[in-house]
This record gives sequence, C-alpha cells and structure tokens, in this order.
Amino acid sequence: MMAESSDRGDVAVLVSGGVDSAILCVDLLREFREVHPIYVRFGLRWEDVELERLREFLDRVATQIPGISRLTILDEPVADVYGDHWSTLGQSGVPDSESPDEAVYLPGRNVLLAAKSSVWCRLRGVETLAFGILKGNPFPDSSPVFFEGLSAVLNQAMTGRLRIIRPFDGLSKIEVLARGAGLPLQLTFSCINPVTGRHCGVCNKCWERRVAFRKAGVVDLTEYAANPADTLQDELQACIE
Repeated sequence: MMAESSDRGDVAVLVSGGVDSAILCVDLLREFREVHPIYVRFGLRWEDVELERLREFLDRVATQIPGISRLTILDEPVADVYGDHWSTLGQSGVPDSESPDEAVYLPGRNVLLAAKSSVWCRLRGVETLAFGILKGNPFPDSSPVFFEGLSAVLNQAMTGRLRIIRPFDGLSKIEVLARGAGLPLQLTFSCINPVTGRHCGVCNKCWERRVAFRKAGVVDLTEYAANPADTLQDELQACIE
C-alpha cells in the first residue's frame, strides 16, 4: 500500500500500537507532506509491548514509504489518578470477549492525549493533529462536539490555530483494515492483557481484532497466546455469522 504524497504540510498523529492508528499514519500521506507519529505513554500495563511493536511497524513502513518522521514519545503517567484500575494493575477485571466496548473506556484518555501533543505541535509549528477514532465509538470524549470544544480551548490557551481531525470517523474497523491491506499489520498490537509479549487472544481488544480481520477478508498473521484454531474458533465463527 503506497500513499500519494501531498504538499499540504505536516500533520501529527496520535498513535498506539493498534491497527487503526498504524494505518492512519500511512493514509495521511495522501494529504500531507510529512507525518509525525506521537505516542503518549501513560504507564499502562501493555505499553512496553505495544511500543516495541509500534517501533517495528514504523521502521518497516518507513523503508518503503517516505514521509513518516521518527516516532516521538511523550510521558503522561496516570497511575496516581487511576489508582487500582485494571489498565495499570491488570491483575483482575481485564475486559474479555464477553465485555461490552464500554468496559475498555479509559477516563480522560483523549483529553490527556490532546493536552501534551497539542503543546508539542504548537512549539513546532504543526497545525494539524489527527486521532484514529472510528465510526460508532461510544465514548463521551470521542464525539464531534467534544473535539470542537477541545480545539477551541487549546487554541485559546496557546493563541494557536490547531486543527484536530478524525479522518476515520466515518469508517468501521473492518473498512479501515481493508484500507490497510498490504501493510505489515502483524506488527501492530491491540491487546490489553499481553502474555509473554504476545496477544492474549481472548481480551476485549483481541476479540475485536480477530473478528475485524475475518470480516475484512484480510489474512491475520497475528500470533495469539490462545490460538484462533483452538476452542474459541467456534465462538468466533458464530460471532461473525
């Protein structure tokens, strides 16, 4: 998958290790000359593996597609405010395949992501910041109204003209995956309960990933600790059908 570069300028994009933001990094090159990936490290239990995979993905893609800058990592620790939350401890309560999407909500995540990355953009003259939010996102900090208000506050605070964009807000994960076919998506990481550096295969995010790959008709080369060929396969097939 090759992007057609543009002379529109630079864009910063908030990236995790997941497929959505990874594909967005490449897709933005259709519109922008240079893409600056930013990873905000909160101190969540899966971030070490996620960050390692993200670096591998970006390194691989950068050798084939020009225009993606070196990864920027910003620290915004949340353990002191999250307390005994499953995302920082991971000992119990990790949302599984039977949990609703709302169960993986991380309070204030998009506020924290935008706060530090917008300052980074302001000090470097980057006037567009992208989020990889998809259609149907149920969280209160992902709506158009929220981002309109957030943009206004950030620009008032820094006398700037930052534009926050959500290029995938009209697309489902299945549509985004199909858009990224041909990229080394096996290097992306979506798990919230990793097992020895691998996707666990059974958490809420692994389940979402597996179903999306299948529905999109994209070969899933992800290594899962609980293999899709095991007893979960029947459940997965039933969900798809």
